[in-house]
Amino acid sequence: MTDFFLDYYKTIPAWQTALEFVVFVFGILSVWFAKKENIWVYPTGLIATIITSYLLYVAGYIGDMSVNIYFTVMSFYGWYNWAKSGDNKQNLPITRTNRKEKLTGILLFFITIFVVYALYKIFDQQINTDNYVDIFASGLFFTGMWYMAKKKIENWTLWIIGDIIVTPLYAYRGLGMLSLQYLIFTLLAISAYLEWKRILSNKLQQL
Repeated sequence: MTDFFLDYYKTIPAWQTALEFVVFVFGILSVWFAKKENIWVYPTGLIATIITSYLLYVAGYIGDMSVNIYFTVMSFYGWYNWAKSGDNKQNLPITRTNRKEKLTGILLFFITIFVVYALYKIFDQQINTDNYVDIFASGLFFTGMWYMAKKKIENWTLWIIGDIIVTPLYAYRGLGMLSLQYLIFTLLAISAYLEWKRILSNKLQQL
């Protein structure tokens, strides 16, 4: 089991392993801060996505790199949206999506899938079965980021589904550390959904 998590890292430079560890730590911190409605979800998340974009560029995965840049842009939007509400969480409370927001989310999901698929084609990358899984998960994650920027509880549902999908995907690719990271993400997302649901229920009871 230890070899599964470490073999891949024996073949890459030490600086790359160090950067991947930074991504691992800050990625988990980002989800933890999101659970707590703490605006640090965005600075920590940006560190993770920016470094990941660089690592993917070095590895030559231009399509995947472009997707992470896409996520980085959405993180700036979320940071702005949370910051303008100030420290008072009541200015941007946890809510459920309305009909318009659900339709917008569905539209974002399909636009993201189209854009990611187009990037693979533009950069002339072969699309294998696991890449289609990546493309589908990207749609879930990007839509989840938009919902998170608006503090919609449904963001956690999308993160949970996406994390469950990519955890075995990265294990299949032999990326044990990344698979472990998304397993932790799954558990944190479930915990965050339950906490946000409790906060929302308490709020509704007070009305």
